[in-house]
Amino acid sequence: MALTVSLCSRRAATFFGRKLLPVQTITRLPATGDVTSSRTPPSTLVTHHQRSFIHTSPLQPKTTSNSNKSFPSLQYISQQRPFTTTTSSNMATLSSVSEQPGHTMQTSGASDSVWVHKHPYSKLPTFPTLDKDLSTDVAIIGAGIAGIATAYELVRRGKNVVMLEARDVLSGETGRTSGHLTNDLDDGYIEIAKKHGEEGAKIAAESHAWARDRVGEITKELGIDCEYRRLPAYDVSQFPIGHEKHDKEISELKEEAEMQKKIGMETRFDPNLTVKGWSGKIDQRGGLVANNQATFHPTRYLAGVLNWLKQQPNFQCYTRTRVMDVSEKGIEVLGLGHKTVEIKTENGHTVKAENAVEATCVPLQKLSVITQLEFYRSYCIAIRVPKGSVEDCLLYDNAEEYKYVRLTACDEKDDYMVVGGCDHKVGQEETLPRYAELEQWTRERFPQAGTVDYKWSGQVFEPVDFMAFIGKNQGNDKIYIITGDSGDGLTHGVLAGRLIADEIDDVPNPWAKLYNPKRVASILKSLPSLVSHDLQINAQYKRFLQSDITDIEDLAPGCGAVLNPTTKKPIAVYKDESGKVHKYTALCPHLKGVVCWNHAEKSFDCPVHGSRFSKEGVCVIGPAKANLEPMDEAGKVDQGITVSAE
Repeated sequence: MALTVSLCSRRAATFFGRKLLPVQTITRLPATGDVTSSRTPPSTLVTHHQRSFIHTSPLQPKTTSNSNKSFPSLQYISQQRPFTTTTSSNMATLSSVSEQPGHTMQTSGASDSVWVHKHPYSKLPTFPTLDKDLSTDVAIIGAGIAGIATAYELVRRGKNVVMLEARDVLSGETGRTSGHLTNDLDDGYIEIAKKHGEEGAKIAAESHAWARDRVGEITKELGIDCEYRRLPAYDVSQFPIGHEKHDKEISELKEEAEMQKKIGMETRFDPNLTVKGWSGKIDQRGGLVANNQATFHPTRYLAGVLNWLKQQPNFQCYTRTRVMDVSEKGIEVLGLGHKTVEIKTENGHTVKAENAVEATCVPLQKLSVITQLEFYRSYCIAIRVPKGSVEDCLLYDNAEEYKYVRLTACDEKDDYMVVGGCDHKVGQEETLPRYAELEQWTRERFPQAGTVDYKWSGQVFEPVDFMAFIGKNQGNDKIYIITGDSGDGLTHGVLAGRLIADEIDDVPNPWAKLYNPKRVASILKSLPSLVSHDLQINAQYKRFLQSDITDIEDLAPGCGAVLNPTTKKPIAVYKDESGKVHKYTALCPHLKGVVCWNHAEKSFDCPVHGSRFSKEGVCVIGPAKANLEPMDEAGKVDQGITVSAE
C-alpha cells in the first residue's frame, strides 16, 4: 500500500481533461506547467480527493471537486524556478534534483528517495554488462523486488538463473517505494470480494501475509540489517469529527474491519483510536486497526539478498543490458515438441532460456494485459520528527488518493516521517504542487515536524480487478509476467517469487488462480470500466494537436517541453541549466503517444500507457522498450554519455 512498488492509490480514477488548443497557440498544459519563464508562473490550484472502501470501480472516471473542506485546502501555490514552493516561511524548498549523467542509470527520477540517506547508490552491488550469448534455465528481466524475489526462490530450488537489467539494480520503482509491508490492502476486502468472492479475498489476505512474513524470514536467515519490524496499521477517516461525511466513512471502516476479521486477519475497529504524536487541531480519531503488519528499509534488504545471490554458482546478473525482445521459439503440442524462450538485447546478444520472467513493473509489450491497467504517479516526502515523538505505525486515511505514513531512521536525534499520496494519472496533471500539499497535511497534524529533506515520486500500476497479474502471460506457455502492483508492490513482488517458482516446478499453488494473468471472470465484471478507461486513454492522443511552446527560445533553462511544428513531427526539447538545447522525438516508442514534461522528476512522461523517459530520452519505465530517438547531435551525445556513465 503505498509507494511503488508501493506507491499507492487507495483507488483513484480521476479524469482530468485538457482544453484542446491549436498548435499555433502556446498551450501551457496542466501536465506541463509553465516552462517558458524563470519568473514565478501563474498559481496552481490544488484540491483534495476522496477515497472510500465503498466505491464503484477502480477505472470509472470521476470529476474532481474542491468542495471538500475537511482538510483545510492548500489553495493556491506559487511555483518558482528552480523548483521551490513558497507557501509559508516554514515550508521547506524542494530537494535538489540531480544533473549528473549517471543518475538516470541509478533511479527513475531526477530526485532521490529517502532510502539513499542510509544506503547510497554506491553501496548497491554491481554487475557487468552482458557481452556474450548464453543459455540458462530461467531468465529474469528486471532487478527490482519482483525480479530479485523470484531469483531468490528459484536459486534456492537449484535452478540456473540469469537476471538482466536495463540500467543498475534497484534503479526502478522498488528504490522509490515508501516501504510498507502489509496485507491491509489498498482496495479493501469488501471490494475485492465483489470481484473475486470471499474465498478470493481470503487468499489475497493470506498470500500478502506470507510475503510480509517471508521478508522477515529472509532477513533473519541472511542476517540483513534493514529495520524490519512488526507494527500495527491504522486506517482513519479523511474527515474530522463533526464533518457531515465523517460518520459515513467510520461506518465503512467498521464494515471493512469486520470483513478483514472474517477472512482471518488480526483486525478490529477502535472508536477511540488515536496516534501518538498527532497533536494538531484536526481530530480524526477512531479507525480500523490491523495488527501484525511490518515495515523495513527496502534497498538495504534487497542489497543483502543480491549480495547472497552474487555468491551462488547458479546465479548471474547483467546490468546496463536492455532487453528489446522476448519471444517463444518452437512448437509444443500435447506433450510433443519443445518450446524455449529467446531474449534479444539492445547490444545484439541472445539469451536462451527454458522459461523467462518479465519482472519489469509492466510487461514490455504492446497491449494485452496493458489494457487492464491504469498508470499513476504518487508522491512522498521525508520530514524530520524528534525521535519517539510519533508512534511507530503504518497510517492511512480513507481518501481516494489517500495519505500514507511510516517512520524510518534518520540520525541520533530525529526519525524521518515518510508521508505519501496525492496520486494522479501519468502525464495528465502538474507534478510540483503535490509536495507542498503533503507537507501542509503533515504539519497540520504533526506540528513537531521539522525540515523536509527528501521529496520524490514513483509509479503505481492499477489492475482493473484489484489483483496483480502473476503467472504465464496471455498467449504464452514459457513467458511469465509480474505486473499490477495496485499500490502493494513490495508484497506482490515477494509472493510472485513463490507463485512463479511453483509454476515452473509444476507445484500446485492455491493462490495461482487469483493472480492468473489469463483470468476472465473478474475482468468481465469490470468491462464497463475497461471501456471507459480505453476511451480516456485514446483521448490522450489529442496531444498531437497541442504544443507546449511555439519557440525554443521560450523554454527556460532546466526545463523541458514539446514543440509541435505544424508541418513536422512533435519534438521533445530539454534546455539544460547552461542553456544548451537537446532534442528527441516526442513520440513514445510504445504506441506513439506524445509525451509531457514532468517538472518534479525532469522526465518526459507518456499519458497513454505510462512509459517514462529521462531528460536525456532514456527509457526508465515501460511498457516502452526503447529510448526516445535523438533529433540533434546534442541529444545523441547526451544520451550516449548517460547510458555509458559510471
